[in-house]
Amino acid sequence: MSDFDTTLSSLGITRYDAGTTSTTGTTLNNTTDTSQLGTTDMDVSDFLALMTAQLKNQDPFEPVDNSQMVAQMAQFSSLSGITEMSSTLKTIASQLSTTSLNDAIGYVGKTVLVEGSTAYPRTSGGLAGAVALADDATNVTVTIKDADGNTLKTIEMGAQDSGAVAWEWDGTTDSGEAAGDGPFTVSTIATDGTGNVSSAPLVWAPVSAVSMGSDGKPVLSVTGVGNITTDAIWQVG
Repeated sequence: MSDFDTTLSSLGITRYDAGTTSTTGTTLNNTTDTSQLGTTDMDVSDFLALMTAQLKNQDPFEPVDNSQMVAQMAQFSSLSGITEMSSTLKTIASQLSTTSLNDAIGYVGKTVLVEGSTAYPRTSGGLAGAVALADDATNVTVTIKDADGNTLKTIEMGAQDSGAVAWEWDGTTDSGEAAGDGPFTVSTIATDGTGNVSSAPLVWAPVSAVSMGSDGKPVLSVTGVGNITTDAIWQVG
């Protein structure tokens, strides 16, 4: 029995199928619409049908209390409004949490701080980056190498707290010579006195293009890093 039938039954109303025979042997021709059988949701039309049936089948000596009916109508109207509002808010939240392609286009031409190992020097010279630490470390080391794998500079950063820790390099090697135009390879090592701490190099790189991914999210093409999503950006320069 559906929720609709249960409600009708509680009102003292019985639904008959076509062909039901009365106690006098007469075939009753009242038909029942079964298209909504099995549904569990009730809408405004169902509520109005129930209210009409309640009015038509009420006991004339004990009529329905008007105040109760008004209260029921107010509750149903309030519930319907809340449901529509909830649906609207979900749509708005979905749009706000998703970066559109038009928004992502604004990244083109800017430099972003992202996880990566390939870095290019700044136009003003030197290099900047950061280390992403999963936990506090007693010592952090940044190593910069050239394209051939030769170590150019080793930066000892000492003890650092978890998070993104920035570093700067003036572009000269450990021996004091100019390192050149790059690109350079950056690697990091972090320890806490008992073992290694999870770390990753963060490099500044320019965004060259934006495209739409198969999942509907914008994808940024970052020089030296590859394709990333906007949530992979630590900072925008």
